[in-house]
Formats: sequence, C-alpha cells, structure tokens
Amino acid sequence: MKTIKKISHILIFLTLSCFTSLSFSKIFYSKNEAMELAFGKDAQVEVQSLFPDKTEIAKIETEAKVKLESGMFSFYVGKKQGKILGYAAIESETVRTKPETLMIVLSATGEIEKVTLLAFHEPPEYQAPDRWFELFNKKTLEELEFSKGIQGISGATLSTRSALNSVRKVVAIYQVMIKNKAKK
Repeated sequence: MKTIKKISHILIFLTLSCFTSLSFSKIFYSKNEAMELAFGKDAQVEVQSLFPDKTEIAKIETEAKVKLESGMFSFYVGKKQGKILGYAAIESETVRTKPETLMIVLSATGEIEKVTLLAFHEPPEYQAPDRWFELFNKKTLEELEFSKGIQGISGATLSTRSALNSVRKVVAIYQVMIKNKAKK
C-alpha cells in the first residue's frame, strides 16, 4: 500500500512538473508575423544565406566577443520596389536550459532598428521587458556592452546576457559579411 501511495505521489509530481514547464513556454510572434513587424505588410522578404570562411569567422568572433556555433547564417532581406528596407535575423540562444528567440532588425545601412522577443521558454520572471530591448536601438557594436550603452537587469542576468550576445553577433556578421563586402 505504501509503495502504491509513493508511486501515485511521484506520478502527480511528474505530471505537475510537466504542466508547469509547459506553462513557461511563450511564443509571441510567428516567423511571418515577425517579418511583417520588421518590414511591413507590403515588403518582399528574401533569405540571404551567408557562409563565412575561417578568416571571417575569426573576425566576427573577435568583434562580437561571442563564439559562432554555426558556419551558416541567414539574414531576411526586406525589399520594397527593389530597394532594400533592411535586414532581419532570427537568433535563438539557450538562456539557462531553454531557448530565447529574438529578431534583430537592422536598417539598410546596418543600424539597429529594433530587437523583438519572438519566443521565451524560461520562467517569465527571467524575461527582460520590451522596453529593455529598446536600449539596443541605434547603438554601435562598441556600445553593446553592459555598463557602456546597455543596462543589466537584476534577476534576468542570463536572459539579458543571451540577448546582448545575439545582437552583438548579428551586428558583427552584418559588418563583416555584408557591409565590408559592399565596400569592395
């Protein structure tokens, strides 16, 4: 009888744990909604796949102060009547044990226009508020550091660090792979 009672308590605990962890997952925007948010309804969106070589990877990692985890990167290029409106990147990074997904939107000249949280799967108390993401707007790569142009958030240290790393990586990739190549 005691064994059955223990097993039932364990099953109840596991079931509640399952539902609790599922309740943390929050998807705010789908990919299509994100692209509309980035470029507007009437924009055409193309995917630009980039494959940095070893030299470019080293330069990106140095500038971003972040290790690249993949040899491929994609920008979504928003266009209207053939003119580039800007670039968007969707970045997912693990905060503690679960991912945070951001969309980083750059202008046609590579300036940060918007950082939007698309999905957050950690507990909500670790989530940075929308107004915090506005701190990134118009910042240069050099300003994208805690205590320089970005304030940390107590209680959300890992998620804000993750977001900062994602933004730094996207800006560095743009500078090395798109801006520098356009100059040549």
